[in-house]
Amino acid sequence: MSEPQELEPLTGREVAVIGMAGRFPGARNLSEFWRNLREGVEAVSFFTEEELLSSGVEAQTFRHPNYVAAGSLLEDVELFDSSFFGYNAREAELLDPQQRVFLEVAWHALEDAGYDPHRYEGLIGVYAGAAWNTYLLSNLTTRLELFDGGGAFQVFIASDKDFMPTRVAYKFDLKGPGLIVQTSCSTSLVAIHLACLSLLNYECDIALAGGVTVKVPQKAGYFYQEGGLASPDGHCRAFDAKAAGTIFGSGVGVVTLKLLSEALADGDHIRAVIKGSAINNDGSAKVSYTAPSVEGQSQAIAAAQAMAGFDPETIRYVETHGTGTSLGDPIEVTALTKVFRRHTQRRGFCAIGSLKSNIGHIDAAAGVGGFVKTVLALENREIPPSINFETPNPAIDFAETPFYVNSKLAEWEDGDAPRRAAVSSFGVGGTNAHVILEEAPAPEPPGPSRPWQLLTLSAKTATALETSTENLLAWLREHEGVDLADAAYTLKVGRTVFRHRRALVCRDRADAVRALEAVGRPRVLTGVDTEEPRDRPAVFMFPGQGSQHLRQAQGLYDGEPTFRQHFDECARLLTPHLGLDLRRALYPPADVDEAEASVRVEQTALAQPALFVTEYALARLWMSWGVKPAAMLGHSIGEYVAACLAGVFSLEDALRLVAARGRLMQ
Repeated sequence: MSEPQELEPLTGREVAVIGMAGRFPGARNLSEFWRNLREGVEAVSFFTEEELLSSGVEAQTFRHPNYVAAGSLLEDVELFDSSFFGYNAREAELLDPQQRVFLEVAWHALEDAGYDPHRYEGLIGVYAGAAWNTYLLSNLTTRLELFDGGGAFQVFIASDKDFMPTRVAYKFDLKGPGLIVQTSCSTSLVAIHLACLSLLNYECDIALAGGVTVKVPQKAGYFYQEGGLASPDGHCRAFDAKAAGTIFGSGVGVVTLKLLSEALADGDHIRAVIKGSAINNDGSAKVSYTAPSVEGQSQAIAAAQAMAGFDPETIRYVETHGTGTSLGDPIEVTALTKVFRRHTQRRGFCAIGSLKSNIGHIDAAAGVGGFVKTVLALENREIPPSINFETPNPAIDFAETPFYVNSKLAEWEDGDAPRRAAVSSFGVGGTNAHVILEEAPAPEPPGPSRPWQLLTLSAKTATALETSTENLLAWLREHEGVDLADAAYTLKVGRTVFRHRRALVCRDRADAVRALEAVGRPRVLTGVDTEEPRDRPAVFMFPGQGSQHLRQAQGLYDGEPTFRQHFDECARLLTPHLGLDLRRALYPPADVDEAEASVRVEQTALAQPALFVTEYALARLWMSWGVKPAAMLGHSIGEYVAACLAGVFSLEDALRLVAARGRLMQ
């Protein structure tokens, strides 16, 4: 597999996608989501009469000839880790399930980016939207006691979509803008566009953007109406001759964004690059309020292409709005063709597809769903199939357009330009959004690292810690080419520290897997902090003579530049006092008699300087890592190390004194 193409000169307007998380019908995470997409899974459920009755759907309703007992479900929407976010049972019960799952997925999106919101010093913003609150209508409003006294206000705070972004900001301690975005079906792609503008205007340094839809009850169908948006049989056939509408379901997606220039400078893991985006509205020049518009869509697409600043002919995939309606599909292809024809007369070079054929229409989360799908396609260099497509819609003359429906999994081959794609999302009422994406630039090769790595995990509960451990193990199994040092770094600085903690020292990925798979995990250290995480004072304790041995700390000398720097400085200063280079005595060549060399190191005249230098260099190493001693304690020669570090005397004087002391005691 070849490397990604190098980026063309940057315009300064590029935004990096540095994190993503989501839950979609049939997929609890993005790994499952991508697997379903590439395998062409249709995640639609058809409900039995028993299931409908248990959801509160009356028999006379689902027995109506136009009732379609189908939908795309989101698993476990009734579950919520309320204690993690500091909610009691009563508060969690009132909170809209859409806001519950959005909180969880937003947290995962930040973790995927490798940022701890409590330690990040920049501003993090939130741009997001939600569908209408069916939980309020179907559940809370049937319990009038919840509204007594001051209860109505609490229900309002927990239910209204306006409070979703600011709730995330409050729970995560985010200081950037928190804006609710509502443009119907295009909500979450508009949120991504606005988040990009916020970054470009330096209103925030990182932005979370996305949307959520959770229908309650989930196991409920809908009524089909000829000419409407809803499918007559529970299947969405985008761009097909049989296209007659879509189905409806639930989903949630959040992406983490950052200016590309800053993401490159900070060494972030870049998943894709946003090259341009645009939004607009149709206005009134269309058949009806709910109808789409060729002119409105084409203007939004053209504006995004202009911002991207490259030849649109290099775009090889468009994730369409793709509702699978006889009116909407031809209008969308016409609008795309109108814009592309300004730059190229080529035919059939650009694939199109629609996520709705897999999971239906997820309303406020539809745009981010298509966006996430497209980023995953760029990452994996594959274009997933747009399913349920057999015969083209007769109103679309694909042979005369730049487009074809990608109905089979296809390898995304290298070209003269980086892999590029676009995402469209159009809302009822006319707010159009279009985003242009490019594959991530080739990452810098990893730098040199230590031979051993420290993997750290923490969680709020013991159960959650076990889950995190299993998640890490599964991830290590799946990613054979991972740079373990990068993983260790992210686990250390990109995760919030909680009370239940676990650590493992390992050499490489295979060693980490073996240690985590071992019965009882004897190499894994687990503990519980009884207090809230905070900075604690450290005390350095330095031993005296008797702990010395040949090749002591050689691993540190070979692998830690800071340790080696201080050790070398001490050895240089000691040479005139010892009459030899301490390094050759302590770390002799391989052909030297080990027994004889060991005896020599045991002699007090050499043992005491060797201990001093080792302890001094080790202390300096810890201090370079940010561990500053509040107090120091030493025994015998260790007292001199403590005194030197405390500034009682200079390093030069300390070494002269230690050399003389060892010689006299010898």
